Amino acid sequence: MPSQPLPNFPQREVAEHNATDSCWVTIGSNVYDVTEFVGQHPGGDNLILEHGGKDVATIMKDESSHDHSKAAYEYLDDNLIGFVATDPILKAAVASDRPRDILPLPPNKDGAQELRTNGAAEHVPTQQANETTGMSSADDLFRETDIAEDYRKHKFLNLDKPLLMQVWNGGFSKDFYLQEVHRPRIYNANKSPPLFGNGLEFLSKTVWWVVPLVWLPPVAWGSWLAYLGLPTVYQFAAYWFTGLGLWTLIEYGMHRGLFHVDKYLPDNRVAITGHFLLHGIHHYVPMDKLRLVMPPALFLVLATPFYKLAHTVFYWDWYVATAVFCGGIFGYIGYDCTHYFLHHKRYKSTVCCNDFRLTYLRLPSWYQQLKSYHMEHHWKDFQNGFGVTSRFWDRVFGTELVMPIKPVNVS
Repeated sequence: MPSQPLPNFPQREVAEHNATDSCWVTIGSNVYDVTEFVGQHPGGDNLILEHGGKDVATIMKDESSHDHSKAAYEYLDDNLIGFVATDPILKAAVASDRPRDILPLPPNKDGAQELRTNGAAEHVPTQQANETTGMSSADDLFRETDIAEDYRKHKFLNLDKPLLMQVWNGGFSKDFYLQEVHRPRIYNANKSPPLFGNGLEFLSKTVWWVVPLVWLPPVAWGSWLAYLGLPTVYQFAAYWFTGLGLWTLIEYGMHRGLFHVDKYLPDNRVAITGHFLLHGIHHYVPMDKLRLVMPPALFLVLATPFYKLAHTVFYWDWYVATAVFCGGIFGYIGYDCTHYFLHHKRYKSTVCCNDFRLTYLRLPSWYQQLKSYHMEHHWKDFQNGFGVTSRFWDRVFGTELVMPIKPVNVS
């Protein structure tokens, strides 16, 4: 189950949220907070307020009233705040021999099947926990884990103690380790869980802006030297963008073939600890702001072989090799910064204040899609979706995450 299940609201409480300062709507047993959208609704705020505190499944299907796009349903899914036990659900729970399978919502697998059997299929909450990650949606990536309860239940790692030696001394089997490390835990939003527990701690933490600050100057200098050494700006651009394109393949290849080498990981503590340090900790604590981008020292170690490779492949001209290498490193900078913001830039941003009402601007659709895609890699399917800045190579190699229109319960 999610680290902190969404609350269950009584129907009376939901019905009370029907004003501009707090407006909720439901679809089946899902409760959505649409307060921020009241003033932005294309059909006017009155249409939303008219249905505040009520079920909107029918009106959202009514094209004569207002045509609702896929984005409208995605907005609702982004703002799911809990569940309400409708009358059919309450009746099914009362009649059930195992009411705890149904309530509190969401029901477990057996409870959901019982609701369907009893004719309450349209009232089954759409979001149920993923068996692999224990999460029901990307929203669970923002709900803090109960550390004591998590450790008591899973017997894996205590987030309040240094993680490295727990992994090293844990005696975990490969299967158990991979099962647990891919169940995301959410630590304090403003802190990082201890890794070493000593003076080495700072080496594992990197603020995102360090990446462009450290690497953009040498990339700019190397690009300038390559530009001066090549006959035309067109040749320089061609080689530089070749390097940028190659980076996208390297990004995919490293994520899939190195960071997620799970199937071929040796079953010993050296390999398991190495996996944890390289990428496992990112899946275990995916929202850790200081362990999302690569520390400069580690990147220097990884980048050195690529520098030598570029100058080996393009041996005939130092300037050509440098242009390709600099294009690739620029791609890495873009990747690391993109990766950070996919985790920590939310869908809505405050842009102004008008009569004491905040106006929100949705981020570009391509960014929202990229964010949703990467978040699904974390909470739903870590064995696919290896592209971070693009899903192009996922499509080429058949590892693209299938992201249909998110289901909603409609009658």
